[in-house]
Amino acid sequence: MNIYVIMKRTFDTEEKIQIDNGEVVEDGAEFIINPYDEYAVEEAIVLRDEHGGEVTVVTAGDEEAEKELRTALAMGADKAVLLENEEIEDGDTFTTQALLAAYFKDKEVDVILGGNVAVDGGSGQVGPRLADQLGINHVTSITSIKIENGTASIEKDVEGDQMMLEVQLPVLVTAQQGLNEPRYPSLPGIMKAKKKPLETLDLDDLDLDEDDAEPKTKTVDRFLPPEKQAGKIIEGGTDDQVQELVHLLKTEAKVV
Repeated sequence: MNIYVIMKRTFDTEEKIQIDNGEVVEDGAEFIINPYDEYAVEEAIVLRDEHGGEVTVVTAGDEEAEKELRTALAMGADKAVLLENEEIEDGDTFTTQALLAAYFKDKEVDVILGGNVAVDGGSGQVGPRLADQLGINHVTSITSIKIENGTASIEKDVEGDQMMLEVQLPVLVTAQQGLNEPRYPSLPGIMKAKKKPLETLDLDDLDLDEDDAEPKTKTVDRFLPPEKQAGKIIEGGTDDQVQELVHLLKTEAKVV
């Protein structure tokens, strides 16, 4: 099987993130594979081990993303591809989708996996956009996938419930938490990853002009959420508590 994973390099949200003049300060920041994409990498490896073939991980970004690609290779992926987007300033989801669509246009694909959302942007758009461009089936937020005779049997998370689907390959799916438990790269895996192929492609290699991947959105500002304030305990009888709560919601929280 030809199995691909589209993944993203994101900030480690468990680390402290600093904002300066609307921009994230990258000096000293920790970067990781987007956690939802780790589920996709793990499931791709499981499918390969069950059905044969190879797993290729693909990301759009600058050369710094090679570190996260090597991590995916150390987990067990076979090949990696970096689609350089340094020529495009402030790329957005359209930019990423355009680069990926150009890469996949001449590829034979059975399954493409990705994360349900990225923890930095949270739009969840790239996977469905790419599937639409490629003209293939897609299912988001999956928690199980089994493949037999060219058909994928899928469980999809729908607001806490489950939907069962059967779709024909090729298919693009995005992974939800609960799909699996991603493995940690082993020391032998890390050593092997250094010798696995990592291909770098730029716009010319993809037969794209800058205008073809020009972003469609503009980030106006970035800011950290306000610090949490101390809570209040409302005393008195039930009627008094309700009146005080409504008063506070109107005057302080300003949500009603």
